[in-house]
Amino acid sequence: MERAWVERTLAGPESVEPDPVHPDRMRAFRTVPERDGRVLRVVYVPIPGGARVVTMFLDRGRRRKA
Repeated sequence: MERAWVERTLAGPESVEPDPVHPDRMRAFRTVPERDGRVLRVVYVPIPGGARVVTMFLDRGRRRKA
């Protein structure tokens, strides 16, 4: 996983939603052109001045925008 993809996703997500299991966590999603348009999911905890990343992966269940 490229660090730049994660940074880009956190800086400008296409969508953000709360994690249904862990209410302190958020999920950010963004299409990664370098991976044939697959969607990267970054799970993070918001902290003052930024975010603490919990995990990140290319989300098989999420579809890219048409």
